[in-house]
Amino acid sequence: MKVLLPFLKLFRRQWLMMMLGLVLGVLTLIAGIGLLSLSGWFLSATAVAGLAGVGMNYFTPAGGVRMFSIMRTASRYGERVLTHEATFRILTDLRCWAWKSLLPLSERNLSGMRRGDLLNRLVADIDTLDHLYLRLLTPLASYLLMLLLLFVFVGWFDWHLAFLLCGGLLLAAIVLPSLFYQLGQAPGRQIIEQRRHYRVRLLEWLSGQAELTLFAAADDSRRTLAHVEQHWLDSQQRMATISGMSQGLLILFHGSLVLLMLWYAASGVGAAVPPGPLLALVVFCVLSSFELMMPLAGAFQHLSATMLAASRVADITGQTPDITFPTTSNGKAANGELLINDIVFAYPQAQPVLQQLSLRVAAGSKVALLGKTGCGKSTLLSLITRQWQSQHGTIQLAGTPLECYDEQSLRASMTVVSQRVALLSASLRDNLQLALPEKVSDERLSQVLQQVGLANLLQDQGLNAWIGEGGRQLSGGEQRRIGVARALLRDTPLLLLDEPTEGLDRRTEQEILRLLLAHAQGKTLLMISHRLTGMAQMDAIHLLEGGQITASGSHEQLLHTTPAYASLYRQLQD
Repeated sequence: MKVLLPFLKLFRRQWLMMMLGLVLGVLTLIAGIGLLSLSGWFLSATAVAGLAGVGMNYFTPAGGVRMFSIMRTASRYGERVLTHEATFRILTDLRCWAWKSLLPLSERNLSGMRRGDLLNRLVADIDTLDHLYLRLLTPLASYLLMLLLLFVFVGWFDWHLAFLLCGGLLLAAIVLPSLFYQLGQAPGRQIIEQRRHYRVRLLEWLSGQAELTLFAAADDSRRTLAHVEQHWLDSQQRMATISGMSQGLLILFHGSLVLLMLWYAASGVGAAVPPGPLLALVVFCVLSSFELMMPLAGAFQHLSATMLAASRVADITGQTPDITFPTTSNGKAANGELLINDIVFAYPQAQPVLQQLSLRVAAGSKVALLGKTGCGKSTLLSLITRQWQSQHGTIQLAGTPLECYDEQSLRASMTVVSQRVALLSASLRDNLQLALPEKVSDERLSQVLQQVGLANLLQDQGLNAWIGEGGRQLSGGEQRRIGVARALLRDTPLLLLDEPTEGLDRRTEQEILRLLLAHAQGKTLLMISHRLTGMAQMDAIHLLEGGQITASGSHEQLLHTTPAYASLYRQLQD
């Protein structure tokens, strides 16, 4: 249960709405029990009065029945509105808290975690935590409060019956939840695990359609997905079976309590022997307590799933960031000079990727880093942007170690253009504005789009155009151009290009490089690539192999002194 404590503390933010929902929930139970109890007594008393031929004031109890009916309807509606609103707000707070805990984490913290699993934890597992308030805290608190009220109410007529009724309900609150928890523990955990497994497989299947089709593995992958889905459905079926059994046990226990109360009340209620209409009042009061007992099954049946979901979320939110930033702001770097000295880096449980790598990129210069896939180019970029931390060596920006920059200042000192452009399900304006902390005029955004050759997107809805999840409304080239447009909107001293033209045709590649090189005038540019387009415009080119720089020079120098570079250049020219 300790794993739930951090989440329970967050509930304090919505304590007022939670308490109002609890009060309305208790009023709903009071109205339901009062309605059925008063109705039972009213009908019985009316029948006895009619048989005895005596008069009776039926206006007051009839008014009480109407009052309880209206009260039950109104309080039930208010309770549902408030408890669900409180739940939605709590889930919002949980998501914001989870995201704030996730943002400082580095790639090392999240290494080994699949994207589908991470998505499942941030969406489905947090959704599961709504059981804490809706199915556990509110029903349990209402149950305990109603026990006290029932004891006082029934004790007003007969203390012995009050002890019997509330003792039975207290026994139910102790025995049944423990039983339901044990019954639902295994299938609850299986549902969480199978749902996670299914989401991971589904995301991999959706994102890997091109590769699966290329290697004729689409059908096998789909059958695997269906198999995983069937296991998930089987777990849900087992939980549904246990839910039915739990309801049956609850009805059996409640029926036994009703018969026991009927037996004891038959000999008299308080001083009334025979009990008369009071017998109906007590029995109907016990009958109406079933509404009070119903949430016991669902509350603790899903407790194990809730605890597992909480532990999975806590695995992320409870991590200590591998990379930390100073709290004091140093301001944006004065220039983009990079000094990389004796960098050694290896991924967890892997061989070193970079070995004693040293490199100097002068302020205002344009430098290219070339090499085959896997030679460590993107890794070096990750170290410069502090997504990873090297095991040895230092990296300085404008003469200051990267570790001395606070995160905001570091991000404001560099612009990264990668081959993967992250696009959100939002408007074109929002996706461009994402690159800047401050608002930019629509005129400026439109100008940049025209610069990158996306003037056609300004037709019809213009900047309000919805581009869809992941930019599904756009082609690959258009998505890449939006990434370039973001870079043109930012004014930073350092420009980092991570294979920005990968997968593009030669004409588009040349256009994008021309825009980026023009934007880099007066800035420091470091481009990593395994292609040679635009190399003639570079001040220096470094060849990276085996985690070390094996050759350096200008384009013309490398053509004459490095056979491998010259051979690659001729192949690409043909």
